[in-house]
Amino acid sequence: MGQKLSVVIPAYNEGRTVGEIVERVLALPMEKEVIVVDAGSTDSTAAVLKELGRKHPEMTVVTLSESLGKGSALRAGFARVRGEVILVQDADLEYDPEDYPALLAALEKPGAEMVYGSRIIGKNPHGPMSYFLGGWVISLLTSLLFRTHISDEPTGYKVFPRELLDTIHLESRGFEFCPEITAKALRLGYTIREVPIRYHPRGLAEGKKIRWTDGLKAVYTLIKYCVSG
Repeated sequence: MGQKLSVVIPAYNEGRTVGEIVERVLALPMEKEVIVVDAGSTDSTAAVLKELGRKHPEMTVVTLSESLGKGSALRAGFARVRGEVILVQDADLEYDPEDYPALLAALEKPGAEMVYGSRIIGKNPHGPMSYFLGGWVISLLTSLLFRTHISDEPTGYKVFPRELLDTIHLESRGFEFCPEITAKALRLGYTIREVPIRYHPRGLAEGKKIRWTDGLKAVYTLIKYCVSG
């Protein structure tokens, strides 16, 4: 890939997994910068990131004083990026950084300005049925509202050019970041290409934080930006 990659990793109370995922991202043989945002964690996340920072001075750690949500953490990370391409990476172990080459290769092909890693078109377990059905509804609503076809709108793997952030104004604080950036990009005429990825779902007992109320917020966000732009 000719363009430099900026990987932004929001982390909230992911002390058990953030170290491993950061090490796996840093180990990938490609030019990149890694920006981890500690979103006001109250567990061991800060200590893990402090140790990682000593071991890997090339990574950037941003520490927020309070937890305002995934969207706020990502916006804090986006403010630090220097690469031309941004990739969002969750701090748990549900997504596999070994999929980066496929995601980035899809972005370089003509006809796509954004790439989403789809858990649906890949051969993956779908995790708890409530999460699977919620994601299906949000993806279907996205397709209907914006006259496109997308199988996995809520995916954690979203890849897009930094210039998109110069065109849209992100406002979301929480998980509604996903439908907001999707809706605003589609309104601008961006084409989203999906590629299959590997997915290792976790449940609430393993630390999954999204709730049914976040699904309602996602629906509201999609409709809001479809109507208002």
